[in-house]
Amino acid sequence: MSDFLFREFDQVSTKEWKQKIQVDLKGADYNDTLIWKSLEGIDVKPFYHKDNSNTETTNVPGHPNSWNIAQEIFIDDEKIANSLILATLKRGADIVFIVSENVFNPDIVFENYSFEEHPIYFSFLFLSEEFIQRLKQFFSDKKATIYYNIDIIGNLARTGNWYHNLKKDHAILENIIQKETAKNILSVDASLYQNAGANMVQQLAYSMAHANEYLNHFAAISKGSQLKITFNLSVGTNYFFEIAKIRALRKLYALLAEEYGISTICYICTKPSKRNKTLYDYNVNLLRTTTENMAAIQGGANTVCSVAYDNIYHKSNEFGERIARNQLLILKLESYFNSTDDPAKGSYYIEYITQQLSKKALLLFKSIEANGGFLHQLKEGIIQRKIKESAEKEQQLFDSGELELLGTNIHKNSNDRMKNELELYPFIKIKKIKTLIEPIIERRLSEKIELERLNKEQE
Repeated sequence: MSDFLFREFDQVSTKEWKQKIQVDLKGADYNDTLIWKSLEGIDVKPFYHKDNSNTETTNVPGHPNSWNIAQEIFIDDEKIANSLILATLKRGADIVFIVSENVFNPDIVFENYSFEEHPIYFSFLFLSEEFIQRLKQFFSDKKATIYYNIDIIGNLARTGNWYHNLKKDHAILENIIQKETAKNILSVDASLYQNAGANMVQQLAYSMAHANEYLNHFAAISKGSQLKITFNLSVGTNYFFEIAKIRALRKLYALLAEEYGISTICYICTKPSKRNKTLYDYNVNLLRTTTENMAAIQGGANTVCSVAYDNIYHKSNEFGERIARNQLLILKLESYFNSTDDPAKGSYYIEYITQQLSKKALLLFKSIEANGGFLHQLKEGIIQRKIKESAEKEQQLFDSGELELLGTNIHKNSNDRMKNELELYPFIKIKKIKTLIEPIIERRLSEKIELERLNKEQE
């Protein structure tokens, strides 16, 4: 059919396309006008063509055939949590359980839960071997798929401290892994690096180096082939780059896991980035989270968890959660985003970006390993410094107006008033406590300009 439709048309070469573009530019320089450089140092051309593409189209290891919708629920009051859980499942989403220091009774929280139909994702704000073993015992006869997402290194990077101390944290994790299969126990909180301002090459390299610390420590003591890592990612607005980032992560992890003789398939959970979300003209956050979720799906996330458009300044509320959940339901059930396996495969542009991100991240990963490894560089403050440098470059682009956030630094609505809407403090909060290392701090781009606008409201 394609031959019948197109055989009468001559193929157009890269050279011919470029000549036509040069004519349309009317003397303007092609490179200066149409080629732009990303924050990762990748030159992006205005078009890509098969006759000058040296990028091979390859399968992405572990790219899923389908994806799950998830919603976060904080477990505080057990009966209220159970009510929210059952309502959320009924409305089409699985659950990411945020668990604070207050441990819960699983018999109450999981009453009437459909274990075989709905996987369970945990996000623990503490580390307790006793409680994890209690949960594992509870789930042992439930035929449930559980992702425990324990990340002691991620907690160190985020807070500056271990949960207990280095020795005890590792001992607890070793006991949890040794007493049962290591599958779905470990995770890497790569979202921290994105939300703190790391560029995509850094996000990928730090994620691999972070994972390598676990693989190096646990692959030998666990049932090697069973060791599996979940990556929790944040997805930003640079649509095609974010698709390529997730694809590159899978390829890089497959290379790393192969060296340890374990499964080359990882599990990826995503959330929209915090970095570009805004307080003013907050409805635009709906557009941002939609494109970010689209990129996550196309890139190959296993589970996609959206966030409410107002979550930076409002407490969790039914309307905001419903809109966030329905964004994903529309993408899955009405927009055919669950109908194609790896739709980005074969795109010259995305394949090129995937290749470039992979190559640059692999070089950075090797440099980290050659200079002491991830934990060493984290303790020395090298990782923190590099992320700060990247974040400052992006902040300068925002402050100058080159990086635009609609309604915030461009096309502002001067009538917006937010000071009476704040149920949550939407700006960076740093606790003055003693830490072993400098923590990596998440920071939104628009915080400074929003503080200035709030102060003017109060005058």
